[in-house]
Amino acid sequence: MKQATQTASAIEVFDRRLLRLRRERVARDIAQYDFLYKETAGRLEERLDLVKRTFPLMVSLGGAPDAHPAPREGTKHIIRMDTAFGMRPNVVADEEFLPLKAASVDAIVSNLNLHWVNDLPGALLQIRNALKSDGMFMAALLGGESLHELRQCLMEAELAVTGGASPRVSPFADAQDIGALMQRAGFVLPVVDSDKIVVRYAHPLKLMQDLRGMGASNATFKRLMKPTRRGVLFKAAEIYHDKFADADGAVPATFHVIYAIGWAPDESQQRPLRPGSAQNKMAEALRAVEISAEEKARP
Repeated sequence: MKQATQTASAIEVFDRRLLRLRRERVARDIAQYDFLYKETAGRLEERLDLVKRTFPLMVSLGGAPDAHPAPREGTKHIIRMDTAFGMRPNVVADEEFLPLKAASVDAIVSNLNLHWVNDLPGALLQIRNALKSDGMFMAALLGGESLHELRQCLMEAELAVTGGASPRVSPFADAQDIGALMQRAGFVLPVVDSDKIVVRYAHPLKLMQDLRGMGASNATFKRLMKPTRRGVLFKAAEIYHDKFADADGAVPATFHVIYAIGWAPDESQQRPLRPGSAQNKMAEALRAVEISAEEKARP
């Protein structure tokens, strides 16, 4: 495995070692900062309730100790996996190297962790291979519009104070990317949707504190490798308040959450009809006259 001190390649956006260490460090107090994990876990549960299937063996990736989808009827075992021992998983494992046999589990649910993966196509392929035939994958991950307010204000503040700017907020994928990657990994019947969770803060610095408490601070290889100057942080808070504060002085923080569901292929699943196999003509349904491609239409 490459060391974090090495130069990142094109695919190595995130310092995975740093991410693991941060999750270990915040694990003891994560209950004070796990509100977003709990919110998305609840929304995953709502989507699970719409699936009229049973999943005897389910794997839950990421999240926080008290923010996993609850067991559902028919689920006999839930194996929780996390990179950090302090998060109290059943198995300590890296999402990029899942210790799962092929076709061994009925469902895999991921709560707010796959947006930190360097090789997302590879991770999705491993998840797909671990699922039994007609097994289900469901995930919540942060999308590209997350924390756009903070991103804008930190950039403006750093330019104003230092004359330059460095990446301050991690890059995220968008819903279209996720859908395409799922199809590429071999999932069938993929469905991707998204929503925005807006959290109001009394002060922008409290938002930054919460991100640190979640272990969700910037972990890109191109991040600034020294502590952010206090002047930059206070300037960013000032800009944040001026641009986004409401009448009460509170400021919003937007979390763009993408939800994805897909299935391992199975013969029992619905399939689109082959081209030319339709039994009824469109013209008949519309009560119109059908003409050939070569024939010129008449008024």
